[in-house]
Amino acid sequence: MFPEAKRNRSSLSHAESRHPRAKNLALALLAATQFIIVIDASITNVALPSIGKDLKITQADLSWVVNAYTLTFGGFLLLGGRLADLVGRRRMFMTGLAVFGLGSFLGGVAGNQDFLVGARGLQGLGAALVSPAALSLVTTIFAEGSERNRALGVWGAVGGAGGAAGVLMGGVLTEIDWRLVLFVNVPFAILMAGLAPRLLSESKADTDVSSFDIPGAVTVTAGLALLVYALVDAESAGWSSGTTIGRLAGAAALIAAFAVIEHRTRHPLMPFGIFRLRTLRGANIAGLLTGMSLFSMFLFISFYLQYVLGYSALKTGIAYLPLSIVIIISAGIASQLVTRLGFKPTLLFGLALTGGGLLWFSGIDAHGGYLSDVLGPSMVAGAGLGFTFVPVTIAAVTGTTPQEAGLASGLINTSQQVGGALGVAILVSISTSRIAEFGPVQATARNPEALTAGYSRAFLIGACFALAAAVISSFTISSKDSKEQAEAARSGDATAVPAVA
Repeated sequence: MFPEAKRNRSSLSHAESRHPRAKNLALALLAATQFIIVIDASITNVALPSIGKDLKITQADLSWVVNAYTLTFGGFLLLGGRLADLVGRRRMFMTGLAVFGLGSFLGGVAGNQDFLVGARGLQGLGAALVSPAALSLVTTIFAEGSERNRALGVWGAVGGAGGAAGVLMGGVLTEIDWRLVLFVNVPFAILMAGLAPRLLSESKADTDVSSFDIPGAVTVTAGLALLVYALVDAESAGWSSGTTIGRLAGAAALIAAFAVIEHRTRHPLMPFGIFRLRTLRGANIAGLLTGMSLFSMFLFISFYLQYVLGYSALKTGIAYLPLSIVIIISAGIASQLVTRLGFKPTLLFGLALTGGGLLWFSGIDAHGGYLSDVLGPSMVAGAGLGFTFVPVTIAAVTGTTPQEAGLASGLINTSQQVGGALGVAILVSISTSRIAEFGPVQATARNPEALTAGYSRAFLIGACFALAAAVISSFTISSKDSKEQAEAARSGDATAVPAVA
């Protein structure tokens, strides 16, 4: 890290560095909050068939119940990270929990598709304020090196397991009433917001900047939303139709406008100077592609278990239990490997496992079963997820200053969440297109062979995303940064190494 990183002026890191118990309690609160935030990206997956039946939403449109959350989450994460740095990390943490809880309540009382999608978007906005604030608090509480690696190991374990645990919880709650998958967040949000003043001290960047780049946040979110919508609706509108082309052009124009705004505004939402760090660039590319491959995995596993194998929501949730356990174990091991070997080899190993697991999933059979088609590949992919999330997070904040903590945290979260939204949109479209080859929608909706062929194609493309991330990471992430970070961690050096530009 640059020399000024030694001058971390966060009152939190100074006050609590002498109190291990206070640090651990703070980490428990922050990790538990991240667990709930990540869960909500997948908890509705098992409930989707019940939601679709109750609110009369088609299977193709159901992806928007997932995308509305992940897209607003990803789109506003940069703003959330910037606000955390400038306004105060604890303040934004608590504000985000309030917004998240409100969105959860409104989703629970939704009576139609539009209201539910809007409520999920509000949930995503709240999550975008909470998540970067929580991660930047972790990076300021724990000194860079083995201490932070252990903390981020916990963070990665709960974050990775949250995706699988969300499906498990979703199955249990949906068996009672699908609305509980949303209502359950409300008491947790209230509890965690109430504990924050007791366990967390306020901290923010040492800067006089006080303005916020709202136009930048709006344009990038609108551009990404239009891009995802264009991809989701391309199958029905036609890939070469004027509608699809127009939407894609509009998305490109909005994203280009975001770039122009960032270059011209005095205090940009995303100062492009942060991309001078080679490892940060590589980590965010890996995060984007990992999100594209893994987020949709939970969706298609749920679809296969319920629509093809005929599992109930509860049985589907229980089927995810081995996957959750493997993610937690592998993330714990990954935090130790990062200290011993460095984040780069650990990340490459995780991406290879992820790609292998998804490739195995692409061989699912319409007349298969859980033991033959789901258990093995889910455990391989789950291990890959644990070995990927921890090192990519550490890589993404390596070499940043305390003033950049919120921005770097928001950026890696943005890459993963936007990747997830894009991945779901692309793979649902590919899956739907493959299913349509078997005949009319009414006939294929109950055809196990057609559905399995569609899901198999989606898993195969997801594997390609993960393997592409491995190849790109091998070139874009600095081996020097990885090695020096591991050496500093092993030696107990609290300062970081200079990042390679």
